Amino acid sequence: MTRAIRIAGFSGYLGDRRSALAEAVAGDPCDVLIGDYLAEFTLAMLAARHRSDPSKGFVEYFLDQLRPHLATLAERGTRVVVNAGGFNPAGLADAVRAQIAEAGVRLRVAHVEGDNVLSALDDLQAAGHPLQSLDSGAPLSDWGVRPIAANAYLGGWGIAAALREGADIVVCGRVTDASLTVGPAAWWHGWRNTDWDELAAAVVAGHIIECGPQAVGGNFSGFTQVPGMVAPGFPVAEIAADGTAIITKHAGDGGMVTVDTVTAQLVYEIQGPRYLNPDVTAYLDTVRLRQIGPDRVELSGTTGSPPPPTTKVAVFAPIGHQLVSTLYATGLEIDEKVALIRAQAEALLDGAEAELDVSALGTAAEDPERQWDATVQVRIMATAAERAPLEQLAEGLGGLFLSSIPGFYTDSAARQSGTPKPRIDYWPSLLAMDAVPHETVLDDGSRITIAPPPAAEQPAQPAHPEPEPSPAGETRRVPLGRIAHARSGDKGGNSNVGLWVDDPKAWPWLRGLLSTEELRRLMPEAKDLEIVRHEFPNLRAVHFVLRGLLGTGGSSNLRVDPIGKAVGEFLRARHVEVPVDLLDGR
Repeated sequence: MTRAIRIAGFSGYLGDRRSALAEAVAGDPCDVLIGDYLAEFTLAMLAARHRSDPSKGFVEYFLDQLRPHLATLAERGTRVVVNAGGFNPAGLADAVRAQIAEAGVRLRVAHVEGDNVLSALDDLQAAGHPLQSLDSGAPLSDWGVRPIAANAYLGGWGIAAALREGADIVVCGRVTDASLTVGPAAWWHGWRNTDWDELAAAVVAGHIIECGPQAVGGNFSGFTQVPGMVAPGFPVAEIAADGTAIITKHAGDGGMVTVDTVTAQLVYEIQGPRYLNPDVTAYLDTVRLRQIGPDRVELSGTTGSPPPPTTKVAVFAPIGHQLVSTLYATGLEIDEKVALIRAQAEALLDGAEAELDVSALGTAAEDPERQWDATVQVRIMATAAERAPLEQLAEGLGGLFLSSIPGFYTDSAARQSGTPKPRIDYWPSLLAMDAVPHETVLDDGSRITIAPPPAAEQPAQPAHPEPEPSPAGETRRVPLGRIAHARSGDKGGNSNVGLWVDDPKAWPWLRGLLSTEELRRLMPEAKDLEIVRHEFPNLRAVHFVLRGLLGTGGSSNLRVDPIGKAVGEFLRARHVEVPVDLLDGR
C-alpha cells in the first residue's frame, strides 16, 4: 500500500470500557482495530481463571464486544487484532468462528501461539536456560514454588503472517503490546524483518496507542484542560511506509491529542531510552514530536537496531494468600489510634507466619468543618502461606467494634473481605528467542512457523551523568506540578516515572533540579532503593526507574498503590524552588 495504515486502539487493559469496540466501529474509518487486554497484573488474574477452568483463560467479554459488529467488519473489510486470547488463543479463535457462523458472514480467523511455555519449563532449564530473575539474578529453580503460568513475549511477525494469508480477525496470546501495531504495519507496507528504523517507529506508535485513552488525555496530569474527560476516546495511529506516524483520535470522541498527551504515554512503563521488543530495539531518545494540527501529533526521527537475542518471559506462581480490610479513624490522636489497630491486628495473628501492613491514608484536618475532613482510612493487609491465620484475622477484626479505638467503624455499604484470596507472585525472566516457538495457525489448521529475527544485538541503556544545578535567580516555592507534568507506572517490581515540561525555557531548570538525590528527597519511600536516571532532551523529560518500589510485582506487593500509578502525581505535589520567570501565567 502507498498510503499510511490507520490503526485504532479500542482496549488498553483487561476491564477497559466495554463499549470501546462499538465506539471504534462508529468512529472514523480505520484499517485495523487493535485491542490490548494483557499486562503483568492482569496476566496474573487470567492465570488463576485458566487454572480453575482450562477451557477458559481468554477474555470472554471480547466475544460480547465483537458479536454486534461482525457484519459491519465484513462489509468494510476492517481487520481486528487482539491479545484477548490470553492463555487459550485457540479456544477464543474457535469461539469467534462460532459467532461468525451464527451471524452468517464471511470472516476468517487465525490465531498466534507459542508464547505459553509453562509445560516446557523443566525441559528448558535442563537444556541450559536458567530463567534467571531480572530483579534478583537467581535461577528459577531457586524460587521454591511451582509456576502456574509462563508466557514469553512474542513479536509482530506472526500477526503479519496471519493478515497476509487473509485473516480478518487475529487472536493472540502474550504478544507484546506494541506487536499489535507492528504486525499490521509490517503487513500493510511489506516491510522486511531487517527494516529496523521502520519497525522501531511502529513499536513507538504502538506503545503510544496500546493503552487506550491514555494517549488522548486519560490518566494525564493536565486533565483539567482536556475536553470530554467524562468519556475520553481512543487513539488512532496513521503509520506511513517510512515509519513516520501521526497520532490522532476519532473526531467525534472526547479527549485531545497534543504533544503533552503523547509524551505522557511515551515515558510510561519504560526502562530507559532503549525500548526492547522481540522484533527491534527502538531508540526513544531520537523520537521527535510536533503538533501539526488539532488532535494531530507527528512522530518522527525514530531509529532502531536489531533486537536482543532474548525475549521477556512472565512467570507466575501462587505463594499463599492475602486479606485486605479497611476501617476509619476520626478526629484527634490519629497516630495513636492507628498504632492500637496495628497492635490488635498483630495480636489477632497470634505469632503466625504472616506479613502485616497497616497504613493510614490521608491526614485529618486541624479544625474540620465536616466529619469527613477529620477522617482517615486505615487499610489492613496481611499475607500468609496458609489461609487459617488470615481467616482468624478477618474474624477478629469483626469483633473489635466495642473494644478498639473510639469511633471505630467500617463502611457498611462496602463489601468487606472476609475470605482470603490467593496471592500470585511474579518472576520476570528472559529466554533465548530461538527457544520460543512462534506459530500462526490459520482457519484451515495449517501452521506458519515464524523464524527468530535474522540478527540480534545486546543493547545497553545509555549512561547520563548527574546534572549540575542551573542558576535559578529569584525563586518561589511551589508544587512541582505547577510547572511539570508526570506519568508513572510499573515494570514488574520496579516503578517508573517520567517528568517533563512543555516550556523549552524550563527544560534546563528541570534537568538541573531532578538529580537522583533530589528524587530521593522528594520521595523518601525510595531513599534506600536503586534508582536509574535518564534524560530525554527531545521530550524535555527526565525519567527514573525506582527498582523494587513495587516489591516483586503488582500482583503480590502490599502497597496501596500496587502498580505505581500515582507516584508521578505524588511527586508533582511536592514543593520545590522554581525560578519566578518560569511561573509567569502559571
